[in-house]
Amino acid sequence: MRGLLLIAAALVCSPAAARTAATQQGTAYLFNDSHFHLTNYVQKGTDINAYLEIMGDKVGRSTLFGIPLQQTWSYENSGDYAPTYYLQSDAPLYYYSFTDAFIASAYLSLPPESRQRLDPMITGFNPSDMYAVDHIRRVLETFPGVFSGIGEFSIHKEFVSSKVAGDVASLTDPALDRILDFAAEVGLVVILHSDIDMPFAKANTEPVYLKQMKDLLRRHPKTVIIWAHTGLGRVVHPAVSQATSDTAERSPNHLEILEQMLADPTLRHVYFDISWDEVAKYAISSPEVEKRVAAALERNSDRFLFGTDNVAPADQATQLRVFHLWDPVFRQLSPEASLAVRRGNYERLFDAARVKVRQWERVNVASKNSR
Repeated sequence: MRGLLLIAAALVCSPAAARTAATQQGTAYLFNDSHFHLTNYVQKGTDINAYLEIMGDKVGRSTLFGIPLQQTWSYENSGDYAPTYYLQSDAPLYYYSFTDAFIASAYLSLPPESRQRLDPMITGFNPSDMYAVDHIRRVLETFPGVFSGIGEFSIHKEFVSSKVAGDVASLTDPALDRILDFAAEVGLVVILHSDIDMPFAKANTEPVYLKQMKDLLRRHPKTVIIWAHTGLGRVVHPAVSQATSDTAERSPNHLEILEQMLADPTLRHVYFDISWDEVAKYAISSPEVEKRVAAALERNSDRFLFGTDNVAPADQATQLRVFHLWDPVFRQLSPEASLAVRRGNYERLFDAARVKVRQWERVNVASKNSR
């Protein structure tokens, strides 16, 4: 009887209360997805209703964003072959701002109860453009009540950055500082992709972009920032450098770099997502590595978020594949740490963002519309 009353109450109470009641009834989603692309590099993807079916009873909540870059189909380059991925053509990529309107429209096409499971993100801006903040503001004004954050957007990204038409994005660009300042003002969660190092970097040296990244993060202590993939990539490998002689100084490996950042009180606002199958392959490369990764997650379970980094999946099996790659690591975590990484940290950050962004919209969008 008590269970029936809880379910009945959930039908008439707030979405947050409904989620709580569902949890009390034993609903146990595997994870919330902190990193998900509904569309690909030519702005095609999974139908929003189909994605909810794919989430099913396995994925509780999910970020929702497209890809801010569009691959050019240059006939001179690939002829009748239409590339759908950035590695399939030498033609440039360009920023595709309509992605935000598409994501918002897809989200708004859903009934309110389905929207509660999704957190749309703004991505269609050029981070090297001082006007990028104006784009983000216009999106919030045009679609109030929709977006919870910005990203995933990229600064340094292997094989991608060099293909983007126009200025090269940089961690030292004032345009990026303006974006992060505005995110703090509004309460937007930021998902930032920036490789920690250059591709095929020399071993036993500090990652090229590490200092710039830490300097950037420290300049924005009031912004909630999630560093996508912990700075790793397809060929940007985790540092595993060791001393070359008895007297040589050993450089920190990737996990040590992360734990140094996690222990730094000036970086308490920084979180790390462990999305992408390319990242998983490093974490499960050997039993010893699995053990070390699990220990790092256990010690810092309040600072990591799981995500798939899937792009327009066709079915649930595809959506779950990346999650199950992490099974050897998750099995070694305490129940509390596992729950935090898989679900809890997502809910904490994005629930707070929803409240802050809606409050900013009530003040700023309403005041603009009344002029």
